[in-house]
Amino acid sequence: MSDSPAATEIHARVADDIASLPADQWDACAGSNNPFVSHAFLSAMELSGSVGPGTGWKSLPIVIEDGAGEIAACLPSYLKSHSQGEYIFDQQWAHAFEQAGGQYYPKIQIAAPFSPVPGPRLLLRDRALAVPLLKAAEQLARNNGISSVHATFVTEDQLDHFREAGWMIRTDSQFHWRNDGYQSFDDFLAALSSRKRKAIRRERVKAREDVEIVHLTGDDIQPEHWDYFWEFYQDTGMRKWGQPYLTRTAFDLLHQKMASKLLLIFAMQDGIPVAGALNVIGEETLYGRYWGCTREIPFLHFEICYYQAIDAAIARGLKTVEAGAQGSHKLARGYQPVPTWSAHYIVDPGFRSAIADYLERERQAVAADIEFLAEMGPFKRPNSA
Repeated sequence: MSDSPAATEIHARVADDIASLPADQWDACAGSNNPFVSHAFLSAMELSGSVGPGTGWKSLPIVIEDGAGEIAACLPSYLKSHSQGEYIFDQQWAHAFEQAGGQYYPKIQIAAPFSPVPGPRLLLRDRALAVPLLKAAEQLARNNGISSVHATFVTEDQLDHFREAGWMIRTDSQFHWRNDGYQSFDDFLAALSSRKRKAIRRERVKAREDVEIVHLTGDDIQPEHWDYFWEFYQDTGMRKWGQPYLTRTAFDLLHQKMASKLLLIFAMQDGIPVAGALNVIGEETLYGRYWGCTREIPFLHFEICYYQAIDAAIARGLKTVEAGAQGSHKLARGYQPVPTWSAHYIVDPGFRSAIADYLERERQAVAADIEFLAEMGPFKRPNSA
């Protein structure tokens, strides 16, 4: 861009929130591939009260504008007073820093709130602004006595920007399903060993004995469906986190802003939903987000969250299913271990050095774990049935 601020003096600013920024300008930087960095998703988190006062998440979006005053680069960043809802765990870092007399919180988090979903964290119309954007975040931390800045679930293609800025890279792993050109679920099963193939078929038959499975998206999703799903979500949220991260209003706003990208999968008994999962549809990926139930039915969780997600991805020609954080039980169901990355800037040099040593050891352990798990997967070995 001839009028790019990268060619002149660059000024970054902190906006009040994402909802107040022009949606078209934000999305021009974010792109259309990953819904979790879209203006629709991020503003819904703010407007619903899921992010904001009392949540420990304060919106702190950093933007750089071009000569015409339009957003050329931005960060979906937050001031955090805790480490909840991130899925990249740094509580031990906080404890160590505070034991040494430091104050770890607040910190700055560059993320899609409550979403362990790899995606772009540097939202750029002008790639030359990547490092200046990170330097702006660093300066914001230093000028305000903030201990650190963290970018979680960074895509691999953006890691070099963080490395160039001198940030430390952390490696973790998730389980993703890959569509190797399958035209049906049976095509996928044919790629598995005979024993695993039979086990999955048994699970699917057992899970669907007494329920009807329905898929709802767009205008097919009615307000009463969100009422049922809210009940499921509350139950799971209270068991996992103590209280749900999202408010009831968040689901209404997500429906209002991006209904065509939402897929609800329900298990029905006598016309009433008894279990359900919420998925978000990207351009190449189906993202499994939340699950819950009011009745315990054997293997129904696997059916709704994993197998039905595969069915939906194949039907839509999507390349990947990402079924959320953790869960080695996904391995036997065709979801393979893949690395994920985060990037970290620590202000204190001594603490930064200690974290760097830790990350080097952790990277080696994660790589070994991924290699081991990949060997344990359900797919056929050469010359096997």
